[in-house]
Amino acid sequence: MNRHVGVIAGRLSLRAPQRQSLEILDRVCELVPPRRGADRAAGLAAIRAEYPSVTDFEREFLSICFALATGVGKTRLIGAFIAYLHLAHGIQNFFVLAPNLTIYQKLITDFTPNTPKYVFRGISEFVTDEPEIVTGENFESRGALLDSLRRCKINIFNISKLNSEVRGGRQLRMRSFRETLGESYFDYLAGQPDLVLIMDESHRYRASAGWRALNELKPVVGLELTATPFVETPKGPVPFKNVILDYPLGRAMADGFVKEPVVVTRRDFNPAGMSAEAIQRLKLEDGIRLHESVKVELETYARQSGLARVKPFLLVIARDITHAAELKANIEGELFSGRYAGRVIQVDSSVKEDATVQALLNVERAEEPTEIVIHVNMLKEGWDVTNLYTIVPLRAANARTLIEQSIGRGLRLPYGARTGVAAVDRLNIVAHDRFQEIVDSASRPDSPIRMRSLVLDDVILSGRTTTIVSRPRLADQLGLATDVIPSSLGGDGFGERGQAVFNAEEGRVARIAWAEFRRLEAQPDRAPTSASLLRPDIQAVVVVEVERQYRPAQVELGGIREHPDVASVVARTAELVVQGTINIPRILVTPRGEVRSGYRPFTLDLANIRPQPGGTTLWLQELRTGRAETLLPGSESRVHEKQLEDYLVRRLIDKPDIAYDQHADLLYDLAGQFVAHLRTYLPEEEVAEVLSANDELLANLIHGQMQGHYEEAVDEGYEVVVKRGWTMLRDSAFTAAADEEPLDFRAPPPDLNNIARYVFGGFRRCLYPALKFQSNAERKLAIVLDRDSEKWFKPAKGQFQIYYRRGADHPEYVPDFVVEVADRIFMLESKASNQLADPEVMTKRDVAQTWCAHASAYAVRHGGKPWSYVLVPDDSIAENMTLERLAFL
Repeated sequence: MNRHVGVIAGRLSLRAPQRQSLEILDRVCELVPPRRGADRAAGLAAIRAEYPSVTDFEREFLSICFALATGVGKTRLIGAFIAYLHLAHGIQNFFVLAPNLTIYQKLITDFTPNTPKYVFRGISEFVTDEPEIVTGENFESRGALLDSLRRCKINIFNISKLNSEVRGGRQLRMRSFRETLGESYFDYLAGQPDLVLIMDESHRYRASAGWRALNELKPVVGLELTATPFVETPKGPVPFKNVILDYPLGRAMADGFVKEPVVVTRRDFNPAGMSAEAIQRLKLEDGIRLHESVKVELETYARQSGLARVKPFLLVIARDITHAAELKANIEGELFSGRYAGRVIQVDSSVKEDATVQALLNVERAEEPTEIVIHVNMLKEGWDVTNLYTIVPLRAANARTLIEQSIGRGLRLPYGARTGVAAVDRLNIVAHDRFQEIVDSASRPDSPIRMRSLVLDDVILSGRTTTIVSRPRLADQLGLATDVIPSSLGGDGFGERGQAVFNAEEGRVARIAWAEFRRLEAQPDRAPTSASLLRPDIQAVVVVEVERQYRPAQVELGGIREHPDVASVVARTAELVVQGTINIPRILVTPRGEVRSGYRPFTLDLANIRPQPGGTTLWLQELRTGRAETLLPGSESRVHEKQLEDYLVRRLIDKPDIAYDQHADLLYDLAGQFVAHLRTYLPEEEVAEVLSANDELLANLIHGQMQGHYEEAVDEGYEVVVKRGWTMLRDSAFTAAADEEPLDFRAPPPDLNNIARYVFGGFRRCLYPALKFQSNAERKLAIVLDRDSEKWFKPAKGQFQIYYRRGADHPEYVPDFVVEVADRIFMLESKASNQLADPEVMTKRDVAQTWCAHASAYAVRHGGKPWSYVLVPDDSIAENMTLERLAFL
């Protein structure tokens, strides 16, 4: 594999299917180098031999298709393709084709430096020498300069313009003679010996006139990207013949790369006897109520996680332009007493395309007021928003079309990954009258939601896994380890295994000595570090205790074995303990004097929160899994409170971090603020209805905002107490395939995308014989550590007992690696470059640095090594890097 693949995948933080696509392109370039004049037939044969799904290029040039589900990240993959081909193969000229104005403008923005979604962020070569971006608007002015530029040149054009000019019989502007070039720009591109054609959403123009004209560009290779690899014809869909990777929607959902779509109705709902107008109004009202619920959930999550707030919007699919206009007037005028006036936009062919595109892109901005978008079949590929959460389809369509058109634009995750909070991770489709039909359609084997690719390997076929307990090497050397670790997990550098260290009777003595040494862990005054075990006075005490406890084993005929040299065994055991231990103190930080902690008064931020009254229990069912749940229970099932604030206060006092006696005034103040806010847009009788039906949801919102106003004060500061000067290493357990031999950690595993499934061994300086890695960056870092350190290991949970604050929770922080070198001990954490500034990563860093400061102060007092915390960007990790360089980047 070309070295650039791993570097680019790491720097761009490619997801597994994106990385797999890049690896496939790398292999294709090995089989058929991207050069003009390659034998097309021979190239097809070579590619088909390894990728049987490619039966024809379907072009006059080599062209392969990557079919990736919507939301997985095709634009970033285009950037990865360009970076790879430029860096690994010296390709300078790229022609990127967009199917419409929306995607065209989006591509230009995403390929422009210093924009929020810049695709080359992290590619250092493009920082000093930015690619030249040539578009349909500037190619005439840039033409004279192109030959003087040696940099990478990315041409971005819109196929729609190309199609219209070809169909109208007019000469393409690109075909017109340019004096600055001495030829047309089209001919200039066709004459480039290394032109690569990249076709975004290629299914949109495969049968177009402009598409056929592209053969004349004579690219060295064509790369197609689409989520729907087929062409619609009167006889049905015709699949592409050049799909080299198929990653369908169902698999993207299962792998957690997109939202989980759910269909929504009312519990026990029966549309029989209801008019179409009544059903439409009910769907709109419930859709808006659900939208308001999602707003609260997103606000709460943002407050608890410290991440940016996401403003959700609701999408209404209308029958036609007239229907869309009627819906807009109804929502802004009558529905919920006109509370959404000025917050609704209509998107259809009655609005100029440029204005439409800009309006749609603006909806994602938190400060933009639009909350409801009404459209008539215009939201197609390219509207790359992440904040669509609720869809109300009001147009007639078969269930499959309804599913595909509805979910296609709403699957992208706002935070780039699932959060584990259901409301944040799902897309709601309100379909009271079509509920069962949609569920049945989604359950069909040919549904795009159900379709998944599964490559069967021996592990899956056998289905046999086992739990491996990797015990520290020290335990094995003392004869404490069981046979739970495969025998091949040996390694040098720490003595031989098991009985080679001690004979049978010596082993009995060593285990007694070990137990006595462990008692000294909790006596930092006597044994401040593990090196204290080498002191003669401590060993003398241990020898006396061992002599008292030791009973030699009986042998046949009543004899006894030769009495071992206890003092020698104790000394050797102490050396093994010191050699197989990194001094990790157990640190407690306790306050001196009175501690005052709690939440200080503040003003709630409720500007975007407007829960609506009415409704009943909603029924949500996941289309992929069939899992169901209920939401927004009606007020008829609620307890009535005489004081409105009590609806919220009674929920808030259930929170484990809120003491009612201490915070009663604050709780009633906050609840009063919320009640006052509801009264600004609701009549009095509806305020109680909203509070009764949404008390828990709204209390969670208040609790989330409280997290930013927590304070703790101590009269006399804090005292650092070291309860243990050093701690024995804990066992590390994980699941692995039964009877599968561990892999040598120095070599990449067969499937880098699933590296977490493998067990690795072959370490020389690791304190454990077997480990698992969560990423290939961790594996490469381990190679550096095994070469440059004295000893190292990956901590098990509970080894440090460091905790950090995340909202109301205090989860444990477990660093990736602990490493000892000649003059210090490192706590190492590897993170993707784009996650280094993540608030949770920063919080973990802060508590870890504080712990290291306390540990260093203790170590220095007792002749030990100081601690340093290091956060390592994963794109800086390479096997030729030294630990010193990585530690001081």
